[in-house]
Amino acid sequence: MARQLSFDLPAMTALGREDFFVSPANALAVAMISARIWPGGKLVLTGPAGAGKTHLAHVWASETGARIIEATALVEADIPELAAGPVAVEDVPLLAGDDARQALLFHLHNLTLANGHPLLLTGRAAPGFWDLSLPDLQSRVDAAQHVALDPPDDALLGAVLAKLFVDRQLSPGPEVISYLVKHMDRSFEAAARTVAALDRIALDEKRDITRALAVRLLSTQAGAA
Repeated sequence: MARQLSFDLPAMTALGREDFFVSPANALAVAMISARIWPGGKLVLTGPAGAGKTHLAHVWASETGARIIEATALVEADIPELAAGPVAVEDVPLLAGDDARQALLFHLHNLTLANGHPLLLTGRAAPGFWDLSLPDLQSRVDAAQHVALDPPDDALLGAVLAKLFVDRQLSPGPEVISYLVKHMDRSFEAAARTVAALDRIALDEKRDITRALAVRLLSTQAGAA
């Protein structure tokens, strides 16, 4: 049933293991996260926006008691306290050009591993493209085990769309998701934009999300391209 009030409510993202759909596009990354024991005690997880890096980091954290921190927030962190247990640092490439925060991450890296705890680092591009200006930090990142989340196959894209709808408390019919999988741009970012746009139109027009609405949205997007 369509929601009757046009409020732009925030989506509540589900981040449990049971909410993560495994397909050939991400199976290796899921296996590496599940292994928990990595060469040198560290793992670099990469993939495009929306691919599931944050979701997998939360799965790992829930199973290991790890703390999760954005790389840019390290300046406000107590590094020794963080290093007292497993740590996940997200969006490390955002530190490119920021020597002060890179020095903090280098200190966290060394102290966490010295304390015998694992370290998970995430970013979009492969670690060789992170452009970290601190050579010692870049060399430590390059030496880490690296696993990438691949672009979505049909099964994964369909599951991502379904999850994005559920996060917004929406339940369109399977024909909507099937149509979107076949006709939309094949990326996680496009999936997020498409679901948000359909939600907004449905709210504004006080109607259900149907295949016809999906056809209209993608046709409009194609015409504007």
